[in-house]
Amino acid sequence: MTRTTLLAGICLTLSLTATAIAPSGPEQEPDSPAISEASKQRAAELVSKMTLEEKLSYIGGIDGFYIREIPRLGIPRIRMADGPQGVRNDTKSTMYPCGIAAAATWNRELAYAYGKSLGTDARARGVHIMLGPGVNIYRFPKCGRNFEYYGEDPYLTSETAVQYIKGMQSVGVMSTIKHFCGNNQEYNRNNGSSDIDERTLNEIYLPAFRKAVQVAETGAVMSSYNLVNSVHMTENKALIKDMLRDEWGFEGIFMSDWTATYSSILSANNGLDLEMSWGQFMNPRILKTAIETGTVTEKTIDEKCRHILQTLIEFGFLDREQKDSSLPEQNPDCDLTALKVAREAIVLLENEDDFLPFSRKIRKVAVLGPNSGNVPTGGGSGAVDPFTTVSVTEGVGAFYKPVSDAVKADAVVYCAGFNSKLEGEGHDRPFELPSEQIAQIDSLAALNPNLVVIVNAGGGVDFNPVLEKAKAVLMAWYPGQQGGRAVAEILSGKVNPSGRLPITVEKRLEDNPVFNNYYCNTERLWNSPERVTYFEGVFVGYRGYDRAGTEPLFPFGYGLSYTDFQFSDIAAERLSDGKVRVTASVRNTGKRAGAEVVQLYVNDETASVPRPEKELKGYEKVYLEPGETKQVEFVLDSEAFAYYDMDLHRFTVEPGVFNILLGASSRDIRLTTAVTL
Repeated sequence: MTRTTLLAGICLTLSLTATAIAPSGPEQEPDSPAISEASKQRAAELVSKMTLEEKLSYIGGIDGFYIREIPRLGIPRIRMADGPQGVRNDTKSTMYPCGIAAAATWNRELAYAYGKSLGTDARARGVHIMLGPGVNIYRFPKCGRNFEYYGEDPYLTSETAVQYIKGMQSVGVMSTIKHFCGNNQEYNRNNGSSDIDERTLNEIYLPAFRKAVQVAETGAVMSSYNLVNSVHMTENKALIKDMLRDEWGFEGIFMSDWTATYSSILSANNGLDLEMSWGQFMNPRILKTAIETGTVTEKTIDEKCRHILQTLIEFGFLDREQKDSSLPEQNPDCDLTALKVAREAIVLLENEDDFLPFSRKIRKVAVLGPNSGNVPTGGGSGAVDPFTTVSVTEGVGAFYKPVSDAVKADAVVYCAGFNSKLEGEGHDRPFELPSEQIAQIDSLAALNPNLVVIVNAGGGVDFNPVLEKAKAVLMAWYPGQQGGRAVAEILSGKVNPSGRLPITVEKRLEDNPVFNNYYCNTERLWNSPERVTYFEGVFVGYRGYDRAGTEPLFPFGYGLSYTDFQFSDIAAERLSDGKVRVTASVRNTGKRAGAEVVQLYVNDETASVPRPEKELKGYEKVYLEPGETKQVEFVLDSEAFAYYDMDLHRFTVEPGVFNILLGASSRDIRLTTAVTL
């Protein structure tokens, strides 16, 4: 299909005809189909040899985390494991930083390494399918599983997820993108309906799933617990069959989340392949009767079995032993990946008078607080049992003399925030830090003004009481087993912080554009689910703050460094394939080596529909020595300028003026160039 040709340049205009983008989305198509014809043929042959009883049993899980074996046909038992940030389920494993921390690195190479290391851990244990990544959009800070996800922006989420999936699947482990879709709160997740209009779904909540399928070729997709537009996701034909299968071309396994299936006939007919953790609804007892009465056909069951088997065959699971005994379960390379991600994930939010890194005068440090002697994590399927951890107390002790005296210390490091009991799967969490922590911070600040606060959380909290008392504040998320070492390296200056927020942090919870739309906000009909209508539409996160003119406490993309960066020399060039290359120079003007994240946003000046003031469409992380200059490059296709047209039911680019904005955050724009279509 013809793509729109764009030419970008400062104050440069061209008259171009805009053409629509197909609903299948990105121009970067995979090199080959996700499932080969040979795998499909082999799967079809196996299904033809299965008895009806075997087929009906095969589409329900067994023993919690397995797909059952059929020995007479050479079909092995397939092992799954929870895995957003480490292999769990009856094993110790590397505990990586949580998902939102991975997004905070803004580093595609690290996201790939994260997925590859996690896949390596899985191969060492004989795990075939990892149940991650999670890519639900951070809509509101109280969602209990935000820590597993990749923030508020669909582009950043998509880029992070694609690299994670590619890395994991490169070592022969299948990824499972989840939770499809609209799972943006944990409160009442089984019974609540996320009522989302077509444009908002396609622009905000579906892009990461689409790119996971079309670009990263994920082997599996997992349903969410919730309903979308009053239909449970395990029986949502419009999203499973019409979109995921027919429009996006997904040929892998569509499985339920654990006990997220609510019906037999509807789930069977509307696209669910595999019910986990067991066949409560899709089982021989129920479905034999359905087949006999004609409400479900055997052809439908055959298709499910083919989807499962052709994907397993494509990954080689029927032809090799999944466990690689040459790989150690406690892998030093994976431990190093966890450390690298933690180093680049931590965000320096506040640094009064350049208090950090600690000067040479700081020798004795008191490390206090509820998270000082442990490595906290979110709860539920995102939790991991590590072989070893480094707490902040242990990490700081490698650099400074530890002291316990509140007065004798040259500086105090207080480790605040949440843990697996306060933040996790199945429940939402508070916005405010625990009151006892705020009281302790107040007391410590009165005793010693050299106070640094480390916050562990899966998203925004009320930072105001902390900022009033602390000289420096670090957002450490849930930083994984090497988190304490990474924190200490940043405090000491061994590592220059380079994390950037993948979320917007509000001054008040009421400032969030979703504040009035997070819980049930639409009248319920008799015996209907609790409904949450996403009235904010596409204006979630920084898009909503921009629209309302609300000043956030910390904007999307924000993060401080121990050095300074200067942007200059923006230029644009038309490429032979019609895409646009935008370049600019970045210079480290400070005295320390460090990394800057150059963020590219697009603004549509003359749209016929309400559009965000700006939207992230590119980013590059640049590492620079003092005085060093590098050029950054972005290649934009027509998707960077498109919106979803609900009349045409597809993405489209309208004629008009577009601004390309380069900045260090959504509120710190340094360079601008104009494009006219």
